[in-house]
Amino acid sequence: MKSEVRSQKSQVSAFVFVALGSNLGDSRRIILDAMVRLQNFSNRPILKSSLWQTSPVNCPPGSPLFVNAVVGLVPQKSETPESLLKKLRSFEEEFGRQPKKVLNEPRPLDLDLIAFASEMRDTPELVLPHPRAHERRFVLQPLSEIAPGLVLAGQGKTVAQLLTELSSDEVLKRI
Repeated sequence: MKSEVRSQKSQVSAFVFVALGSNLGDSRRIILDAMVRLQNFSNRPILKSSLWQTSPVNCPPGSPLFVNAVVGLVPQKSETPESLLKKLRSFEEEFGRQPKKVLNEPRPLDLDLIAFASEMRDTPELVLPHPRAHERRFVLQPLSEIAPGLVLAGQGKTVAQLLTELSSDEVLKRI
């Protein structure tokens, strides 16, 4: 049993986790299409969470509800966090994302690199693991579906534990 748990943890620790969000356009369809296309970035079938309708967090007043999800993928051997981030940003643009004018404004597709295996970064371009993932129910809830035993670097608790202990007024509904 313990070796099985260790094996699951080591398998999950090889994954990259990407949070997907959309609150502009046909968000459900955009997220589903993005999930299909993210498979191209993975050496194995991706892990996919359910879709969640979520309340906007730290967004401009009147922002529409989001559709959120998380995928886990096994990156190509030559992939780095920085090279994947560049691909994710390009991918957002393909879905119609424009340069930000207002912080957290509505957008057709938002892709956040949550964790890249056990890599850590703290640069102006990239912080890994994502610095606010442990504070966001809209990340932890879908992430707990596909990687409940994942421990984000610097947290010391599993995703499932972080979710259980999270105090947040976010409203989520599985769709």
